[in-house]
Amino acid sequence: MSPQPQAADSLIWISGATEGIGLGLSRTVPYDRARIVNLSRRRHPELESHYLDLADHRSLTAVAEHFLRELAAFRGQRAIFIQNAHLRGMTGFAAETGAEDVARDIAANVAAPLLLGDAFLRAVVESGYRGEAGLVMMSSAAARSPYEGQSIYCAGKAALEMWVRVVRRENERRGRSHIWVTAVRPGFVDTGLTRHVAAMADRDYPVASTLRAQLVAGGQAMDADSAARQIWAALPARQSLLLFGEQVQVEQPGGG
Repeated sequence: MSPQPQAADSLIWISGATEGIGLGLSRTVPYDRARIVNLSRRRHPELESHYLDLADHRSLTAVAEHFLRELAAFRGQRAIFIQNAHLRGMTGFAAETGAEDVARDIAANVAAPLLLGDAFLRAVVESGYRGEAGLVMMSSAAARSPYEGQSIYCAGKAALEMWVRVVRRENERRGRSHIWVTAVRPGFVDTGLTRHVAAMADRDYPVASTLRAQLVAGGQAMDADSAARQIWAALPARQSLLLFGEQVQVEQPGGG
């Protein structure tokens, strides 16, 4: 593990920083003297890592305690948490997937991101940290598009974006001007997760064939580092949703 700055001016947490967009975000942090912490089940080969399992409530509690402990001791200029981690769920039609898998998917990909977002904000408030505090919740085009075979994923992202909109208003009402919160739809990015769902059977995930065609065509999907640089360039965010190119479009039955 490479050494982190001893007198960090920026404290950056990125969940799922070991692959995909999370890895890209960790490689392109634009701040000097930044301490970067990976929150993941897997350790990062170079970065400081703290264990996070989205499906384990005890892990979420431990991360919440970690946020509070670190922010109470932090004296730098900014603290940012990017909730990017996603547990690969059992993509498939409702009522056709095992009940235990559905429950795990909901816990990890709907409830956990909101619990982590709340934990970070709670830590900022309770620690008394008064520097710039930013929360980035990674969303998806699935927040607005009813992709068949991804009912839980779509519901989770839609809930996440509404949560962000409400929390921004609450922060304004409470006069927490040093805290900003935003959701990000990064568009069509070529990641392991993208290729994972693109390889699924069309019967279970009809948009998979569209994804495969766009990946084969080339030039339509952005690489993770380029997407990450765009995201960093847009922060701190002045709106509740940062929207980047959304390449995947499919017709929905019945007008969607």
